Amino acid sequence: MTVQATSLASPVTPPRDQLAAFLKAAADPLRLDILQVLAHNSYGVLELARIFAVGQSGMSHHLKLLSAAGLTTSRREGNSVYYRRAMLVTESPVAALQQTLYQAVDTLSLPPTVSKHLQAIAAERAQASRDFFALNVHKFRAQQDLIASYPVYGEQVAQLLAHSPLRSTRLAVEVGPGEGEFLPVLAQHFNRVIALDNAEGMLERSRQLVADHKLKAVECVLGDTHWLVREQIQADCIVINMVLHHTPSPAEIFQHLSDALAPGGVLLVTDLCRHEQDWARKTCGDIWQGFEPQEFSQWAANAGLDEGQSLYTALRNGFQVQLRQFFKPD
Repeated sequence: MTVQATSLASPVTPPRDQLAAFLKAAADPLRLDILQVLAHNSYGVLELARIFAVGQSGMSHHLKLLSAAGLTTSRREGNSVYYRRAMLVTESPVAALQQTLYQAVDTLSLPPTVSKHLQAIAAERAQASRDFFALNVHKFRAQQDLIASYPVYGEQVAQLLAHSPLRSTRLAVEVGPGEGEFLPVLAQHFNRVIALDNAEGMLERSRQLVADHKLKAVECVLGDTHWLVREQIQADCIVINMVLHHTPSPAEIFQHLSDALAPGGVLLVTDLCRHEQDWARKTCGDIWQGFEPQEFSQWAANAGLDEGQSLYTALRNGFQVQLRQFFKPD
């Protein structure tokens, strides 16, 4: 069936008006700082008001101007609306200005108080995630089964790994291995495997599986992706399955994983596509209701990674899983 276009589409903003809105939005130091902060994470109005020590109404005004200029986008997560910096739209009349603005903004140094508040919010989000898994470790499998359990995507990830051109099989890392179900697959391909998890209860599940399968090459480490950077890990492959929607800053995770990949290394990411089933936030401890595919592409590109294959699997419960492959250039 062919669907006819209606005449009710929103009118296109004239280029002159777009330019005026863009210049107005960019002509304020606070809004420039907001754009810099939103480049690497998404925040709600109250969080941004806290970060910049301004009133909620004032922050809403600034965000309204930035949104009108096409410099920010928003998405609803449960009862909250989160803002992030808009991606570049090459066909926009102000695309060149937008790119120049982003490049200039990203060279600025944030005030120390802003950096302090950003760190505090990231720590609070991470602690909330750790607390959830500490309290619900015994329910992990049942909660996973509500959305996408390992059998739903495990074989596809293994196939994607098997068809990835690996420069070396020296070291692989799995971030957030859960119950460790993918660790035997990695142990078959690599001389050494690191299982990295920031929740002790979940890591103990992985340790038990390692012991049960007598996996000699697997080392379980308590920590997050900052550990990979501190230890200057250079892995040939990094796998992160169904973890990013639990993390405070997915964009930062992409940068950490890129830093921890050896040249020619491969990153395999499995996670949910964007969805509107907000019960998952409370029931499963999700911070984000999945991700748009272009978000992963943009974060990977910003982290210096090249895109490989993409696979999408629709589930009967209404969720969709995306499997993505990225490479670290030589």
